[in-house]
Amino acid sequence: MTGSAALFTDRYELTMVDAALLDGTGRRESLFEAFARRLPDGRRYGVVAGTGRLLELISQFRFGDAELEWLREHEIVRPATIDWLADYRFSGDIWGYREGEAYFPGSPLLTIQATFAEAVMLETIVLSTLNYDSSVASAAARMVSVALGRPIAEMGSRRTGERSAVAAARAAYIAGFDATSNLEAGRSWGIPTMGTAAHAFTLLHDSEEAAFHAQVEAFGPKTTLLVDTYDIAQGVETAVRVAGTELGAVRIDSGDLPTVVASVRHQLDSLGAVDTRITVTSDLDEFTIAGLSGAPVDAYGVGTSVVTGSGHPAAGMVYKIVARRDDASEWVSVAKSSKSKASVGGRKNAARRLDATRTAREEIVFVGDGPDGEAEFEAGDRLRPLMVQLMSKGEPDPAFLGHDGTEAARAHRAEVMQELPIEAFRLGRGEPVIPTTYR
Repeated sequence: MTGSAALFTDRYELTMVDAALLDGTGRRESLFEAFARRLPDGRRYGVVAGTGRLLELISQFRFGDAELEWLREHEIVRPATIDWLADYRFSGDIWGYREGEAYFPGSPLLTIQATFAEAVMLETIVLSTLNYDSSVASAAARMVSVALGRPIAEMGSRRTGERSAVAAARAAYIAGFDATSNLEAGRSWGIPTMGTAAHAFTLLHDSEEAAFHAQVEAFGPKTTLLVDTYDIAQGVETAVRVAGTELGAVRIDSGDLPTVVASVRHQLDSLGAVDTRITVTSDLDEFTIAGLSGAPVDAYGVGTSVVTGSGHPAAGMVYKIVARRDDASEWVSVAKSSKSKASVGGRKNAARRLDATRTAREEIVFVGDGPDGEAEFEAGDRLRPLMVQLMSKGEPDPAFLGHDGTEAARAHRAEVMQELPIEAFRLGRGEPVIPTTYR
C-alpha cells in the first residue's frame, strides 16, 4: 500500500472527470455541498466532526507515479486525463460549519467551490471522512450529555479498522470524551491517552494478588486495578490489601453494573479506601450510561458503541452539485428532483436563530447568498452565523488543523451544546430539536 490516498475513491469520480474534460465542461466553476437530508432515526441533533482531518487530506490529495501507472495499466481513464491527474492539486475555496458545531437536516455543512473536475474528485474523501467522524461525534455527544460530568474514555480501537480507530478517538474527544486508549490518536492529535491492564495480565500470573503486586510495583498505588477476573468482592479486597487505601481506582468490566457498583462502593468505603474511584467498561452505550446516573460510578470507558456511532455508523451525508457558472459566467442553481432524494439548489449561507435566553430555535439557510457573501439578517433577529472559510485557493486555514484545531473544535462543541434546547438531550426517539427553514 502506498502513502497516497488518491485511490481511496470511487471509479465514477475519475470517469466523470474524464468525460467532462473531453467536452470542456470539466472546467466550469461549480459549487458542491455536503449535507444530511435527515438525521439518523430518532436523533435530535448531529455534531460535525472530521473537518480538520479532511482539510489535511484534501491539501495532500495527490496522484503519485504508482497510482498513475495503475490507472494507465487498467485503462481507467484516457491518457490525457492521466496527465491531468498527474498535476492535480485542489486550488479552490471551501466554506463550512466549524468542527464541533451542531447540525440539522439541510444544514450546508461543507461548500466546495472550484472547477467541476477539481471538486467532483473529492466526493468520496469528503463523505467518508465527515460521515464516519460525525457519526461517532454525534453518538459520543449523547453519551457525554448523560454522563453528567463524569469522565469518559474512548477504548474502541479493537472494534473498528486501524485507521478509523484513530479518527474515532479524535471525533469522540471533540464531542467531550476525556481520553483514548489509542496511542496513534495521542501522537497525531494530542489527545490524552489512558490504559493499565487487561484480564490477560491477571491470568498471566500465578494469582490475582501476584498480578496486583506487579502492577503496583510498576505504576504505584494510584494505578487502576481490574477486579473482575475472578470474584469481584475478593478482587476488591485483594486490591486494597496490595495497594493500600491510596489505591487510585478499580475497574469493573462485567456483571449487573448498578448492583455491582453499589456493592463495590460500600466495600471500598468499609475498607477505608474512600477516595478510590470506580470505573466501569462493560459494553456501555448512552442508554446504559444513563441507567447508571444514580450509581456511584466515577468514570466510564466506552468501546464498540462509540466507534460504530451507537447503531448509526454513517451520518447519512451526501455531496451534491448545487450551482455552476453558465457560459456568461452567471451562477445557475441546479438540484436533483428525484423522489425522496431531492436537493435544494443554489449558493447558500446559514445562521442559527437564538431567543433572548440564547437558546437555539431555528436553523436558517439563506439561498442565493453564497458563503462568501453577506446574508441579509433581519433587524432584531438574534442570528449566529454558522459558516466560516476553511480553505482559500487550496490552502487550509491553519486554525482548524492539528492539535490546536482539535482543541478548538472540542471547545466549540462545548459552547454549542449550551445553546441547544433541553429537549435535545432526551434519549427517547424524537424529531430534530429545531427546524430548518430556507429563505
